[in-house]
Amino acid sequence: MKSGRYRLRWGLLCAVAVLTCGPAIAQITTNTALPVARGQGIVRLQMKYLRSTGDATAADRGVRVLAFPVVGVYGITAKLAAFGVFPILDKSLDVTMPQGRITRSTSGLGDVRLFARYTVVQFNRRGLLMRLAPFAGLELPTGATGAMDRKGRLPRTLQRGSGSWDPFVGVVLTRQSFAWQVDISASYQFNTEADAFTFGDEVRLDMATKVRLLPRSLGHGLPRFLYVNLETNLIRQDENRVGAVVDGNSGGTTWYAAPGLQYVTRRMILEAAVQLPVVQDLNGTALENNLITTLSLRVSF
Repeated sequence: MKSGRYRLRWGLLCAVAVLTCGPAIAQITTNTALPVARGQGIVRLQMKYLRSTGDATAADRGVRVLAFPVVGVYGITAKLAAFGVFPILDKSLDVTMPQGRITRSTSGLGDVRLFARYTVVQFNRRGLLMRLAPFAGLELPTGATGAMDRKGRLPRTLQRGSGSWDPFVGVVLTRQSFAWQVDISASYQFNTEADAFTFGDEVRLDMATKVRLLPRSLGHGLPRFLYVNLETNLIRQDENRVGAVVDGNSGGTTWYAAPGLQYVTRRMILEAAVQLPVVQDLNGTALENNLITTLSLRVSF
């Protein structure tokens, strides 16, 4: 009898893990190490909105970014998964010029990210899963770097791409039970030079927790789930460089808190989160982010 109950609960936990796994941004703003089954495919459609203001200079700059990342993942083996992120971007800059207030903008494909994740440690016990997985990849220079408008070439930070081939590495640890999940992820992106311009390297430390709100208890069968999420993102970016000259008005440290919700069914996940800046220690006149909102739909097949 106990053995039967154990198999039932273990089967439910495995099913919950399969349902709630997804692309590298597994919760909403944080990586995961949960498994992707061999031969399983997942597509994630997102909409992100970012607004940056607070310019102390006479230019009174304001930046808006609307991004539509399309994320695909495929389980090559039970431990190895491949990922691709294909972002469509709409970026605009409002700035005060001597002739008045103007808006400069660009839209189209941004830089594509391709990477792989491999599980090196897996631990299963009654009611608990744990996975440790490093990942590594490359950001490709697929976004335009020479977009222009009637004022000339757009500023480098407004372009859709970096123009450079940028590798990144990281590792993520996940623990999941019937009622909760915790993910901790650390990553580093090495940004290289293109056209005498280099974006600063970026290091991230992300952590996410989620707790099941509904159903209150698990019975037979596989119900739908509602989770409440609280995620946090600590991001440090080095200064940009133009040739050998460091841009003292770029880079810095930002810490976000990101509350969110996830609604999980057998084949689909709907989720939303708002990243709110808790601390922004930026260099010079670098613009502060007001908030970042994310809506997402995941479908597995």
